[in-house]
Order: sequence, then structure tokens, then C-alpha cells
Amino acid sequence: MHDLINHKDTIFRISSYKNILYRLKMMGLNKIFSDNIADTLGISASLVRKDFSVFGITGQQKGGYQIDTVLNKIHQILGKNETQNIIIIGAGRIGEALMHYSGFEKENIKISAAFDSNPEKYNKSSPVPVLPIADLAYYVNEKNIKIAILAVPEIAAQETLELLKNAKIEGILNFSSIKLKSMENLVINNVNIEHELENLIYYVNNLKK
Repeated sequence: MHDLINHKDTIFRISSYKNILYRLKMMGLNKIFSDNIADTLGISASLVRKDFSVFGITGQQKGGYQIDTVLNKIHQILGKNETQNIIIIGAGRIGEALMHYSGFEKENIKISAAFDSNPEKYNKSSPVPVLPIADLAYYVNEKNIKIAILAVPEIAAQETLELLKNAKIEGILNFSSIKLKSMENLVINNVNIEHELENLIYYVNNLKK
């Protein structure tokens, strides 16, 4: 668990490398050098090579990396070789937007269901069914779901976390405004849009000074 947490930044960069490789492949290239990736992301070539070495991605000295080979390895690392079924907790504005996000499909990610406490939102026949929160544990066990997106109000976040923990969910992407901590057998990534915007506003405002 600790080794995985130590590689968290590496995994974020690996995902960025994947997107760069996609674009380069579409441009007709079949080989890449660490310098090319580094320049695009504004990091050092040695860091790219170090990240690759962590996961056994190898190239040829002075010959670079074969794009298809690296992409295949990255797909294995990120679980792209099989469909990842994910659920959403909270069918409000953020949850609904994520339910209809078309970009998940090309990344082999499927939103299999959403759950909410409001009966007015229940819809079992929609492309992404919205189900009662009371059905969560049964559905997770029946469908072998490992990952959930948490998109509930702050006041409901901790209680919902306990439900997900008891349902044996192993990973949570948290969009609620309260920061939740990872624990034994449960990894949590916190996404606070307000904080990200405040950070961006600060830097934009200070560029003018």
C-alpha cells in the first residue's frame, strides 16, 4: 500500500505520457525519445526515464522507445486492457455530468450505475441507471465493483464513505468539498474544484504584477 502511495505522482505522469503518445501516434510517428515527452510536459528527460523504469518500460540506447510498445505497457499499468466498471454516488449536477461524459468510453471506463438518496432521481431504465442508495452494497457485490466516484454534498460525504467502505469499495474519486483520507484497503483521490480554481485565480492575478 505504501509503495503504491509513493508512486502516486508517477502514475499521474504516466497518464499524461499516455495522452502525449496517443497524439504522436495519430501524427504518424512510431518512435519517441524521453526528451520529446519531457519538453511537452515541462519536466526533465531523466524523470521520464525514471518513471518508465519504475514499471519496467524499456527503450533502446540512442534508439528511443517504440510508441506501440510503451502504450501497451501503460495500458497494462492503468488497467486499460479490460473494462473498468465504476459507480457514481450522488446524481446531482456533478454526478449527472460524469454519467454522460463520453470520454470515458475510449479509455475503457464504464459508468455502470449511479446511486442517490432522492427517490425523484431513481431511473432504472436510463443508459446509466440511477438506483436507491440502499441497493449499493448488493450491487457492488453482485457486479464486483471496486471503484466509486463520490459526488455528494459535504454534509453527506463521511456517512457515504462508511457505506462505500462497508461495501468493500477499494478506490474512491472524491468530488465532495471535504477532504477524505485513504485508509487500509481503500485509496481515496480528492478533487476539490473550488481549490483548483482559487489556485488558478491566484496565479493568473499575480502574472499581471
